[in-house]
Amino acid sequence: MPYRILISLLLLLVQLPLFAAPRVVATIQPLHALAAGGMEGVAEPQLLLPPGASPHSYALTPSQAQALAQADLVVWVGSGLEQFLAKPLRTLAAKADSLELARLDSIKLLAATPGHAHAGSGHDHADYDPHLWLDVGNAERLLAALAERLAALDPAHAETYRRNAQRRMAQLQRLDAALQRQLEPVQAVPFMVFHDAYRYFTQRYGLFEATALTLNPERPPGARAVIQARQQVSDLKVRCIFSEPQFEPGLAEAVARGSGARIAVLDPIGAAIPPGPEAYPELLRRLATALSDCLSEPR
Repeated sequence: MPYRILISLLLLLVQLPLFAAPRVVATIQPLHALAAGGMEGVAEPQLLLPPGASPHSYALTPSQAQALAQADLVVWVGSGLEQFLAKPLRTLAAKADSLELARLDSIKLLAATPGHAHAGSGHDHADYDPHLWLDVGNAERLLAALAERLAALDPAHAETYRRNAQRRMAQLQRLDAALQRQLEPVQAVPFMVFHDAYRYFTQRYGLFEATALTLNPERPPGARAVIQARQQVSDLKVRCIFSEPQFEPGLAEAVARGSGARIAVLDPIGAAIPPGPEAYPELLRRLATALSDCLSEPR
């Protein structure tokens, strides 16, 4: 009897890798949050970039390179955002499946603003705006695609992945309706953003984004651009100028000086939000609250 038990245990150990959950790596916090919701009850994905790091220009650490080498699935926006990742995916993660949002047929893409190129790359991704996670509809499409990709990699948990996706999609639909109601009163109020990153969000909720101070966050605007921005603030009666937490507020203050425009902060990544499945809905809530609070105050 002990011999039979030993044989059974050995067979079980041999089979365990066959039923192991996929090792999933997501590049940025919003994608990690969606992947975490989709994998709930099975495993946790790994967040590749630390909160607050800019995906526009990044250099992998050895531990991050190892995570890619061990991944079964990498979830990313695409080379329009994470340009640093294109080569490592071909080399370090050559055996991993790649879920590239920008290449999903169902994803809604906005054309990039002319001149929106990343610093130091020489590559102009003029075909699309890569900040596509800020449209909640795109998040739902990612959840659906992720569930099917995970089900193919891990058939034993296929139904769990699909149930998670349906539950999270329903949550986002309720949130979407709530944000529509919250932002409707300020739809006609003009505002300026630091970085051309919010058009998916502003178009979804019908907001009046008058202009962006810079098209590329890696290239701060010069003196001429600041003068032009101050003129736009005056001409368009911009009520709020939104900076971002990773950039010095002095630039927004220089543009706002003497105009009566208020200064507030938007964060398209959600760097201050703890990672996890609730980070994505919390990101949308914080964006909506920052916008509605600032825009509802008189100029």
